[in-house]
Order: sequence, then C-alpha cells, then structure tokens
Amino acid sequence: MRKLIWIKLLLVVGLVSVQGQGDTTKYFQPTASHMKEAEIIVPILNFYHYRDIDLDDSLSSAIFDNFIEALDGNKNYFLASDIQSFQKYRFKLDDDLKQGNLVVPFYIFNIYNKRLKNRLEYALAHVEDKFDFSKDETYYFDREELPYAKTEAELDELWRMNLKNQALNLKLSGSENKKIAETLKTRYERFQSNVEKYNSNDVFEIYMNSVTEAFDPHTNYFTPLNAEDFEMQSKKSLEGIGATLQQDNDFTKIVELRPGGPAFLSGEINKDDRVVGVAQGADGEMVNTVGWRSDEVAGIIRGPKGTLVRLELLPAGSSVGAPTKEVKIVRDKINLDDAKAKSKVVQFTENGQEYTIGVITVPDFYLNSEEMEESPEDYSSTTNDVKKLITELEEEGADGIMLDLRNNGGGALFEAINMTGLFVPGGTVVQVKYKKDQIEQLDDNNKSMYYDGPLNVLVNRFSASASEIFAGAIQDYKRGVIVGEQTYGKGTVQNVRELNAFLRDPGDENLGLIKYTMAKFYRVTGSSTQHLGVTPDVALPSAFSAEEFGESSKPSAMPWDKIPAANFTPLDYVDGNLISLLNQRLKQREKTDQLLVDLKYDIELVKKNRKLHSVSLNYDVRKKEQDDLKEQRDARVKVGASLKELEANKVSDRSLNDLKDAYLKESILLLADQIEAKKRKG
Repeated sequence: MRKLIWIKLLLVVGLVSVQGQGDTTKYFQPTASHMKEAEIIVPILNFYHYRDIDLDDSLSSAIFDNFIEALDGNKNYFLASDIQSFQKYRFKLDDDLKQGNLVVPFYIFNIYNKRLKNRLEYALAHVEDKFDFSKDETYYFDREELPYAKTEAELDELWRMNLKNQALNLKLSGSENKKIAETLKTRYERFQSNVEKYNSNDVFEIYMNSVTEAFDPHTNYFTPLNAEDFEMQSKKSLEGIGATLQQDNDFTKIVELRPGGPAFLSGEINKDDRVVGVAQGADGEMVNTVGWRSDEVAGIIRGPKGTLVRLELLPAGSSVGAPTKEVKIVRDKINLDDAKAKSKVVQFTENGQEYTIGVITVPDFYLNSEEMEESPEDYSSTTNDVKKLITELEEEGADGIMLDLRNNGGGALFEAINMTGLFVPGGTVVQVKYKKDQIEQLDDNNKSMYYDGPLNVLVNRFSASASEIFAGAIQDYKRGVIVGEQTYGKGTVQNVRELNAFLRDPGDENLGLIKYTMAKFYRVTGSSTQHLGVTPDVALPSAFSAEEFGESSKPSAMPWDKIPAANFTPLDYVDGNLISLLNQRLKQREKTDQLLVDLKYDIELVKKNRKLHSVSLNYDVRKKEQDDLKEQRDARVKVGASLKELEANKVSDRSLNDLKDAYLKESILLLADQIEAKKRKG
C-alpha cells in the first residue's frame, strides 16, 4: 500500500515514466529503506545533536540550498527556470522529512540528471571542434557569484568555452589537435559512463548529507555501503597512498589523510584537496577524473606497494578552474609504526653557539586500547611514546624540544590531555560542554612535569581538534611558544552510531551510519577553539585564511562562544618580551633566509591565483602567462650571495641546511632563539 502511494506521488511530479509514451529516461525513486532511514535520522538530530535547532522553515531553506549546492555548485547544469521552479519547495522540506517523504529531492535530482546528461551529450558532440585560439575570449571558470544560464543556448556557450579551455590546456602542455580531441572524447565518455551508474542510494546520501550538514559541517550520513568503507578505514591498511576520498560535486575530495600513509608523509597533499587527474608511473598519461565516482578514483589510485602514482590536485580552497599541482607518491602499505610519534636530533651552530635540538613529530593522538587492557603500565599511545622519545633526546643532550603537530587532525582526547601532562604540572587541560549546558573539566592529575626544558609547538592550518586542545593548553599555561599558522578551528566532538541501534526490532536489515556533533571543546581560559582555533605566538607565512579554509569557511559551522574560565595557574616560561624578541628574529630572517624568501613568494603566487575567476582563451596570452610564471620562478631573488658580509653570523650547521622544510627550519631556529633568551635571562 505504501509503495502504491509513493508511485502516485511520483507520478504527480513527473518522476515515473508512463508506459506507452516512449519515454526511456531513467528515473530515480526512494526505496522503503530510504524512507525508514529518513524517519530515524530526523529525531536523532533533534534529540542528540548538540545544537538545539528546530526542524522548521529556516532549516528547510538551509537544506534546500545545501542540496542545490551539492548538485550544481558551479552553476553548470541547471537553468535559471529550474531553480525558480524549485523555490516552491524551499520551505516544505522540513514537513516532508518528518513524514519520511522524499519526493521533492528525488524530483530535483531527476531534473539535474537530465540536465547533466544533456551537457555531456553536447560535450561529446563538440570534442572535435576546431577552436580558434587567436580570438580574445574569456572563460569564467568560477561561476559561484554568476547567475544561472537562462536558456539552453547560454548553457551551450558556457560549455563551448569550457571545452575550449580544456583544449587550450592540453595544447599548452604539448598535445596536437588529434590527441586533444581523443583525450576530450575519452574524458567525457568516462564521465557519461559514471553518470549511468548513479543509483537511488547516491541520491539519498547526497540529500541526507544536505540535511545533516545544515546542523553543522561535521554531522554526516553514510549509506550501508559507505558505512562499511568508513569502518574499514579505521581497521584495515590498504596498499595505496593512505587517503580517504569522498564525492564533492563532479570532483573527488580528500577528506582524511591517514597518519603514516604516503600521502601524509609527502607533506604535499592536504585535506580538502580535490583530485582532478591520476597517472600511473613516471611517464603515464594523466587521466582526467572530473565526473568520476569517488570509489573509481580510489580504485586507480590504489596499487601495488612500491609503484608510483601521480596525482593532479586542485588545492584546498581554490576555485574550480584555478591552477592545479602535480604530486608524485610511491604507494606503500600504511605502517602503523610510521603513524607513531618519532624524533630526530638537529645540531647546528649559530653566532658561535652550538645547539642540539630534539624534534618530535606527532602525526596523530592514538591509543592502543587492547594493549592498554593487557598491559596498563606499558602500551602504545601518543603519551607513552613521546615520553620515551623525550628520555632519548635528553640522553643525547637536547637543549630544547620542538613538537611538530602539523597536519595532526586530532584523535583520542584522552591522549591530548595526558600528553599535555608531560609538560605542565597538573591541572585542567580542557573543558567540554554538552547539550543542556553541562560543563565538564578534564584534568591531568600528574603534579610533576616530565620535561621542564625549553619547548615550542609547530602547528598549521590542518592541525585540528585534539591538536588544538594540546597547543591551546601549552599556550594558556605559558609553558611553551606556539609557532606556525592559525589552526583549523574545530572545537566540536562527534559520536558515530549505527541507525539500526535506534530501532526496537532492527531485524536483519542493514541501515547506514550517522555521525553527529554532541559537545564542544573550550580552553582553560573559557574560550572555545571553534572558529578561532589556536593563534600562534609567532606566525609564519601562510597560504590559508580563515575565510578560505578551516571551520570559518563552513556556512553551518557552530558559533564561537565562551564559558567561565577554569581555575588554573599560568607558568613563567613565556612572556611578552620573549614573544616580541622571537617575532623580531623572524622578521630579520624573512629578509635573509632563502627558504623563507621562496616560501613567501610561492604563497603570494597561490593567493594571487585564488583570486582569479577567469582565464583568457587566447593561446598567445596564455603562453606568455605560462612563460612569465616560469621566468619569475627562476628569477626569484637569491639572498645568499648578498650575505657574504654576514658570514661570521651565518648559520653554520651540521644538518640544518639540509632541511628543505621552511616551517620546520624556522621553528628550530626560533627555539634556538628561545634557548638563548633564557640563558641571558639567567
């Protein structure tokens, strides 16, 4: 009976083809399981989610916008008339969801699917066109602020420009006309093939994530199939690059880097980068993956251990059509030992003073719960491993220790608290506020510091969650100096549960997973890490702004707020004079250190490219831009030759000059400055 009612409803809005009318279009319909899951998810969000939001017209409007954005965020498919016709549903999605009614999202998706197929048919019909690259035309690749096309003719013109831009890119890379046509044909045939594989589960997942992400960006729904992949990621090591992928419009987005994996260890791949091409080996052809399903992209990225894969990436925060970058990765198994904290010693001489600096890299806050149960005194965890590394570094005569938390996305809260306890003499580390304003203070109960020497902590825009708790506590207790970039700003706590767990009689039916936000983190000062993250005491050059990347770039991100401060006593390791001195030293080296000079140049170039919304389709103009860029890179100011007069004060090191990592090198030098200042202070 219920199925019959749904068919009648779908006929009303034109979703089901009527036999005998010659319509062979594939239409998607919700299943009984989809309806059941929708009816379960809504009360879960209402009851368990930290945010006390009513599922009303206001939230319905946000869900509507999320769904349209998920389908056609760059306005390449829908017509303005489509969007206008959808407006009558803007404020009814809330009522439909409460009843498990999914007619509207499936209706919208079917319109989208029709438009998408039309565009691919247009592209395949024109891949062999002879484009005139001598004309002065401009292609607007970032259409977020532009209106939807009003007519099919306008869409045709948009896609003509799109094809011409792709053809020009291939021509600039050395391809001839015949090869360009073959490449574009293969590209769009693959895109078309992937579109044919869409199913109702894909539609439901896109829509339900439009619902969950209206609450906050870290609340997500996983279909049963993707739920299995989600659980597998945390249990199994696959040969590949160690990255979790997710569909993002026509792109495949990197949503997580596994600590210890090749992608993480490369230092060149970031969360939210989008994969636009994959090539095998050093000389393999770069295959464009725009329009591919994320599972298929993952399939060609994976491969035997020791083999090379090249990825073409659209950097996080960049607009569609902005310059891409190529990264070479050697596939390997994710070795759990590589995901653990590691240390190294850097020795160098500066201004006649010898320094031995211990660097501890912490890629994740981990805890082996099975080992902990079997051997409570000796088990693998971030705290225990860092503790051992500190001992080893002190035995090697380390003058100070630097903790590298770059790209550390968090992990076990318990470990962030315990590791903080190695450096502060007990007390509250973090405060957690739950729904209904329940506040809990989480303390480290060890009243002695395991390490009391000079300390700094290196963070970047990809340091998040538990990393921000640790860095924030070190900063608030004035125990060490925070160096690097403003952190991500994720101050929320999530819980993951199977939807079956909410059924009285789940039976054998396998429903999906839901991950929802249940609490917020606060520093001992009472300030939330949400949005603000941790602002470094010494800020190194950064390519990312809060508005472009991080929590603040998410429209539905929960707000920053403040609660009463915990009772804590700051130490005297860091004061305003020290911070001022370190910032002065940084400014001096920004003029003389080649790595910093090159870093600032590259960052300014990235920022400049991010501001681009269009490109010329004239070959001569683009070729000159390409040549000028290479010339500018080759002609970057070289500061070494002009520093001969400073030879006596130049860093003369035994390992520091081998570092190609500007952030790491500068953080080490700042720790040396910190050690020097402490000696002067006595």
